[in-house]
Amino acid sequence: MTEVPDRIPTPCPACSPDLETVHEVLSSGGGALTVRCSECGHVHKVQPEREREVTLDVVVSQDGESFTANVTTPAEETIEVGDEFILETKEVLSTVRVTSLEVDHHRRVEEAGAEKIETVWTREVDNVGVNVTIHPQDGSRDDSRSTTIYVPGDYEFEVGEVEEFGDDEFEIDAFVVRGDASGYDRDRYEQDGDVAFAKDVKRVYAFDQTTSAWSAW
Repeated sequence: MTEVPDRIPTPCPACSPDLETVHEVLSSGGGALTVRCSECGHVHKVQPEREREVTLDVVVSQDGESFTANVTTPAEETIEVGDEFILETKEVLSTVRVTSLEVDHHRRVEEAGAEKIETVWTREVDNVGVNVTIHPQDGSRDDSRSTTIYVPGDYEFEVGEVEEFGDDEFEIDAFVVRGDASGYDRDRYEQDGDVAFAKDVKRVYAFDQTTSAWSAW
Protein backbone atom coordinates (compact mmCIF):
# COMPACT_ATOMS: atom_id res chain seq x y z
CA MET A 1 0.00 0.00 0.00
CA THR A 2 1.29 3.47 -0.94
CA GLU A 3 2.04 5.67 2.09
CA VAL A 4 0.06 8.90 2.22
CA PRO A 5 2.36 11.98 2.48
CA ASP A 6 1.83 14.73 5.04
CA ARG A 7 1.92 17.46 2.37
CA ILE A 8 1.40 17.53 -1.37
CA PRO A 9 1.67 20.18 -4.11
CA THR A 10 -1.66 20.77 -5.89
CA PRO A 11 -3.67 23.70 -7.34
CA CYS A 12 -6.08 25.42 -4.93
CA PRO A 13 -9.52 26.18 -6.46
CA ALA A 14 -9.89 29.18 -4.11
CA CYS A 15 -6.60 31.08 -4.49
CA SER A 16 -4.45 29.44 -7.19
CA PRO A 17 -6.41 27.28 -9.65
CA ASP A 18 -3.62 27.45 -12.23
CA LEU A 19 -0.62 27.05 -9.90
CA GLU A 20 0.37 24.42 -7.37
CA THR A 21 0.66 25.38 -3.72
CA VAL A 22 1.62 23.30 -0.73
CA HIS A 23 -1.35 21.55 0.85
CA GLU A 24 -1.55 19.76 4.19
CA VAL A 25 -3.13 16.32 3.93
CA LEU A 26 -5.91 16.09 6.51
CA SER A 27 -7.30 12.63 5.73
CA SER A 28 -7.65 9.98 3.06
CA GLY A 29 -10.52 7.75 2.13
CA GLY A 30 -12.66 6.68 -0.76
CA GLY A 31 -9.76 7.09 -3.12
CA ALA A 32 -9.48 10.86 -2.43
CA LEU A 33 -7.42 13.09 -0.15
CA THR A 34 -8.86 15.89 1.95
CA VAL A 35 -6.32 18.73 1.91
CA ARG A 36 -5.94 22.30 3.22
CA CYS A 37 -4.16 25.00 1.24
CA SER A 38 -1.20 26.50 3.12
CA GLU A 39 -1.78 29.89 1.40
CA CYS A 40 -5.46 30.55 2.09
CA GLY A 41 -6.61 27.68 4.32
CA HIS A 42 -9.22 26.43 1.84
CA VAL A 43 -10.15 22.77 2.42
CA HIS A 44 -11.01 20.61 -0.57
CA LYS A 45 -10.59 17.13 -2.00
CA VAL A 46 -8.13 15.95 -4.63
CA GLN A 47 -7.56 12.68 -6.43
CA PRO A 48 -3.98 11.47 -5.79
CA GLU A 49 -1.89 10.47 -8.77
CA ARG A 50 -1.71 6.72 -9.11
CA GLU A 51 1.60 5.03 -9.77
CA ARG A 52 1.68 3.00 -12.95
CA GLU A 53 2.13 -0.66 -12.03
CA VAL A 54 3.21 -3.79 -13.86
CA THR A 55 2.63 -7.46 -13.10
CA LEU A 56 5.71 -9.69 -13.11
CA ASP A 57 6.05 -13.45 -13.41
CA VAL A 58 8.06 -14.81 -10.48
CA VAL A 59 9.62 -18.28 -10.47
CA VAL A 60 10.35 -19.50 -6.93
CA SER A 61 12.83 -22.29 -6.21
CA GLN A 62 12.04 -24.15 -3.00
CA ASP A 63 13.62 -27.42 -1.79
CA GLY A 64 14.63 -28.50 -5.26
CA GLU A 65 11.23 -27.72 -6.74
CA SER A 66 9.82 -24.57 -8.31
CA PHE A 67 6.51 -22.82 -8.87
CA THR A 68 5.38 -19.66 -10.63
CA ALA A 69 3.50 -16.73 -9.09
CA ASN A 70 2.75 -13.10 -9.94
CA VAL A 71 3.55 -9.85 -8.16
CA THR A 72 2.49 -6.28 -8.88
CA THR A 73 5.06 -3.52 -8.48
CA PRO A 74 5.53 0.14 -9.56
CA ALA A 75 6.70 0.30 -13.18
CA GLU A 76 9.50 2.71 -12.26
CA GLU A 77 10.98 0.43 -9.58
CA THR A 78 14.44 -1.00 -10.19
CA ILE A 79 14.96 -4.65 -9.24
CA GLU A 80 18.36 -6.32 -8.87
CA VAL A 81 19.85 -9.66 -7.97
CA GLY A 82 20.02 -10.03 -4.19
CA ASP A 83 16.83 -8.06 -3.49
CA GLU A 84 14.42 -9.74 -1.07
CA PHE A 85 10.65 -9.30 -0.91
CA ILE A 86 7.62 -10.99 0.63
CA LEU A 87 5.69 -13.13 -1.83
CA GLU A 88 2.06 -13.69 -0.87
CA THR A 89 -0.22 -16.02 -2.82
CA LYS A 90 -3.14 -18.28 -1.91
CA GLU A 91 -0.69 -21.16 -1.49
CA VAL A 92 2.30 -19.55 0.18
CA LEU A 93 3.54 -16.58 2.20
CA SER A 94 7.32 -16.42 2.23
CA THR A 95 10.35 -14.23 1.78
CA VAL A 96 12.19 -14.76 -1.51
CA ARG A 97 15.51 -13.49 -2.88
CA VAL A 98 16.07 -12.50 -6.50
CA THR A 99 18.67 -14.77 -8.12
CA SER A 100 18.30 -13.70 -11.76
CA LEU A 101 16.31 -11.37 -13.98
CA GLU A 102 15.13 -12.23 -17.47
CA VAL A 103 14.47 -9.41 -19.93
CA ASP A 104 13.85 -9.33 -23.70
CA HIS A 105 14.83 -12.37 -25.78
CA HIS A 106 15.49 -14.42 -22.60
CA ARG A 107 18.54 -12.31 -21.76
CA ARG A 108 19.69 -12.54 -18.12
CA VAL A 109 20.79 -9.36 -16.33
CA GLU A 110 21.78 -8.35 -12.79
CA GLU A 111 19.52 -5.28 -12.63
CA ALA A 112 16.59 -3.84 -14.60
CA GLY A 113 13.57 -1.59 -14.40
CA ALA A 114 10.38 -3.50 -13.57
CA GLU A 115 8.66 -2.63 -16.86
CA LYS A 116 11.53 -4.24 -18.82
CA ILE A 117 11.51 -7.52 -16.89
CA GLU A 118 9.82 -10.62 -18.28
CA THR A 119 10.60 -13.09 -15.47
CA VAL A 120 12.02 -12.75 -11.96
CA TRP A 121 13.88 -15.86 -10.79
CA THR A 122 14.01 -16.28 -7.02
CA ARG A 123 14.57 -18.73 -4.20
CA GLU A 124 12.76 -19.01 -0.88
CA VAL A 125 14.90 -17.82 2.05
CA ASP A 126 12.60 -18.13 5.09
CA ASN A 127 13.70 -21.74 5.51
CA VAL A 128 16.64 -23.15 3.58
CA GLY A 129 18.59 -26.34 3.02
CA VAL A 130 22.36 -25.99 3.50
CA ASN A 131 24.81 -28.54 2.13
CA VAL A 132 27.47 -29.66 4.62
CA THR A 133 30.60 -31.62 3.79
CA ILE A 134 31.85 -33.45 6.90
CA HIS A 135 35.45 -34.67 7.12
CA PRO A 136 36.74 -37.26 9.63
CA GLN A 137 38.55 -35.87 12.66
CA ASP A 138 41.92 -37.08 11.36
CA GLY A 139 41.67 -34.57 8.53
CA SER A 140 41.57 -37.11 5.70
CA ARG A 141 39.28 -36.39 2.78
CA ASP A 142 38.83 -39.96 1.49
CA ASP A 143 35.93 -40.74 3.83
CA SER A 144 34.28 -37.34 3.71
CA ARG A 145 30.52 -37.32 3.36
CA SER A 146 27.84 -34.79 2.52
CA THR A 147 24.52 -34.07 4.16
CA THR A 148 21.86 -31.38 3.92
CA ILE A 149 20.47 -29.62 6.98
CA TYR A 150 17.32 -27.51 7.07
CA VAL A 151 17.27 -24.34 9.14
CA PRO A 152 15.62 -20.87 9.19
CA GLY A 153 17.18 -18.48 6.70
CA ASP A 154 18.47 -16.19 9.46
CA TYR A 155 20.21 -19.04 11.33
CA GLU A 156 23.89 -18.13 11.81
CA PHE A 157 26.85 -20.37 11.02
CA GLU A 158 30.16 -19.45 12.66
CA VAL A 159 33.59 -20.86 11.89
CA GLY A 160 34.93 -22.71 14.96
CA GLU A 161 31.50 -23.43 16.43
CA VAL A 162 30.22 -26.98 17.03
CA GLU A 163 26.78 -27.73 15.57
CA GLU A 164 24.49 -30.66 16.28
CA PHE A 165 21.74 -31.75 13.90
CA GLY A 166 20.12 -35.11 14.56
CA ASP A 167 22.88 -37.73 14.70
CA ASP A 168 25.46 -35.33 13.24
CA GLU A 169 27.78 -33.27 15.40
CA PHE A 170 30.49 -31.28 13.66
CA GLU A 171 32.81 -28.31 14.06
CA ILE A 172 32.61 -25.73 11.28
CA ASP A 173 35.94 -25.29 9.48
CA ALA A 174 34.83 -22.99 6.63
CA PHE A 175 31.86 -21.95 4.53
CA VAL A 176 31.28 -20.62 1.02
CA VAL A 177 28.67 -17.90 0.42
CA ARG A 178 26.30 -17.69 -2.53
CA GLY A 179 26.75 -15.36 -5.46
CA ASP A 180 23.46 -13.57 -4.71
CA ALA A 181 24.45 -12.80 -1.10
CA SER A 182 25.28 -9.19 -0.27
CA GLY A 183 27.48 -7.74 2.48
CA TYR A 184 30.36 -10.19 2.04
CA ASP A 185 33.80 -9.28 0.72
CA ARG A 186 34.86 -12.76 -0.44
CA ASP A 187 33.43 -16.15 -1.37
CA ARG A 188 35.08 -18.38 1.24
CA TYR A 189 35.41 -17.78 4.99
CA GLU A 190 37.64 -19.89 7.24
CA GLN A 191 38.77 -17.73 10.15
CA ASP A 192 37.41 -18.45 13.64
CA GLY A 193 34.53 -16.09 14.30
CA ASP A 194 33.56 -15.62 10.65
CA VAL A 195 29.73 -15.61 10.50
CA ALA A 196 27.09 -15.90 7.78
CA PHE A 197 23.34 -16.39 7.61
CA ALA A 198 22.13 -19.78 6.39
CA LYS A 199 20.28 -18.15 3.48
CA ASP A 200 23.63 -16.77 2.26
CA VAL A 201 25.61 -20.02 2.58
CA LYS A 202 26.21 -22.29 -0.39
CA ARG A 203 28.17 -24.98 1.47
CA VAL A 204 29.64 -25.60 4.94
CA TYR A 205 32.85 -27.57 5.48
CA ALA A 206 33.26 -29.22 8.88
CA PHE A 207 35.04 -31.88 10.92
CA ASP A 208 33.10 -34.73 12.49
CA GLN A 209 32.78 -34.57 16.28
CA THR A 210 30.75 -37.73 16.90
CA THR A 211 33.64 -40.24 16.87
CA SER A 212 37.42 -40.26 16.47
CA ALA A 213 37.12 -42.43 13.38
CA TRP A 214 34.17 -43.56 11.31
CA SER A 215 33.33 -45.24 8.08
CA ALA A 216 31.22 -43.84 5.27
CA TRP A 217 29.30 -47.11 5.44
